[in-house]
Amino acid sequence: MLPLPAPSAHFQDTTPGHCRALEMKLVGQSGHNDRVTAGGQPRPREHDLTGIESMDQCRHTLEQHNWNIEAAVQDRLNEQEGVPSVFNPPPSRPLQVNTADHRIYSYVVSRPQPRGLLGWSYYLIMLPFRFTYYTILDIFRFALRFIRPDPRSRVTDPIGDIVSFMHSFEEKYGRAHPVFYQGTYSQALNDAKRELRFLLVYLHGDDHQDSDEFCRNTLCAPEVISLINTRMLFWACSTNKPEGYRVSQALRENTYPFLAMIMLKDRRMTVVGRLEGLIQPDDLINQLTFIMDANQTYLVSERLEREERNQTQVLRQQQDEAYLASLRADQEKERKKREERERKRRKEEEVKQQKLAEERRRRNLQEEKERKLECLPPEPSPDDPESVKIIFKLPNDSRVERRFHFSQSLTVIHDFLFSLKESPEKFQIEANFPRRVLPCIPSEEWPNPPTLQEAGLSHTEVLFVQDLTDE
Repeated sequence: MLPLPAPSAHFQDTTPGHCRALEMKLVGQSGHNDRVTAGGQPRPREHDLTGIESMDQCRHTLEQHNWNIEAAVQDRLNEQEGVPSVFNPPPSRPLQVNTADHRIYSYVVSRPQPRGLLGWSYYLIMLPFRFTYYTILDIFRFALRFIRPDPRSRVTDPIGDIVSFMHSFEEKYGRAHPVFYQGTYSQALNDAKRELRFLLVYLHGDDHQDSDEFCRNTLCAPEVISLINTRMLFWACSTNKPEGYRVSQALRENTYPFLAMIMLKDRRMTVVGRLEGLIQPDDLINQLTFIMDANQTYLVSERLEREERNQTQVLRQQQDEAYLASLRADQEKERKKREERERKRRKEEEVKQQKLAEERRRRNLQEEKERKLECLPPEPSPDDPESVKIIFKLPNDSRVERRFHFSQSLTVIHDFLFSLKESPEKFQIEANFPRRVLPCIPSEEWPNPPTLQEAGLSHTEVLFVQDLTDE
């Protein structure tokens, strides 16, 4: 999640007319805004800023962000990218930050000792009163715990705690300050870990005597603001708020003002620097720079490891893709081989079946020829006056001669020719004078084929056999 700039003064106006204008802006009906991704990269300008169409939802969103339109738009855009909304954070988990590293750099600024007779006199006079006041206050707080549990121990609205602290900080110290991270402490840790950046945590003690001077003179100094905004993420909260108190229990500060530098070290979010006490701007810059320079190698190493892991992952993915592509190619080859074998088998089977069918057909044809030959009536003698001599010209130019009786049907002629070995399977018989086709087979026109005499054949005829097998 990207830290947002502090809201400008005119966005705090909550009059009805101004609220309506903010709602119109949020739904994208008023100009264009620059959008920033969670990783800090600018998005292209678009007319529709958030995609929200409901005016009631816009009003609710703006009210959640205290009518800060930049914060509302940024939170909406981050939510569209998959970053959890600051008003819908993931379930709270224990803060897992390594604070036990003995190599933590610690810098404590002690309060200056009284100077001169007047200073020591004032110090000695106020010492009993100060001791009595803080003792009674501690006793009262200790006794109050038995009567009523500390309300800060229960975090119910961490984002509300952050926003409330930001507003109170700006009201008291102005808007010239480091960019506050607008999210929970856990979200800040996750972003710092993901982006491999330093995270500077500031715990504000409202009741501490040095907090006001530190915030006004040190934290809001221009050179401090520039360093923090360019080199790290900055998260801050008051320890009087439940969220700030929870972080305070995790970091265990000794005094205020308190700053902790956190970074990813040895694959854990680790506190690498603690700054406590009233520190001046130049001293703060020097200390922060020293901490970052001393631990920069860990971030560089982590970046290299992350790049190496990414490259290894990409290489493994490429190897997996190459293996899958090779496997698919082998499977495709095997499939084509199976299809080719199956195609050959089917073709061979088809040829075999065709041969068997052809053999059966020839055998049946031969049997039919023999049956027709056996059923033919005997050939009349040449001396029989009712006999007809017919010469058949076959398609292969051969000639066959036989005698028939005038009273016999033309079917007998057809059966005779069919029984011949040289004759085709299907044929028709034609006469030349006059040219006509003899109806030798029963049909609709000739259910009963005529006799040779009825067909007008003479004692000697030449008939032509036309092959119809291919037709």
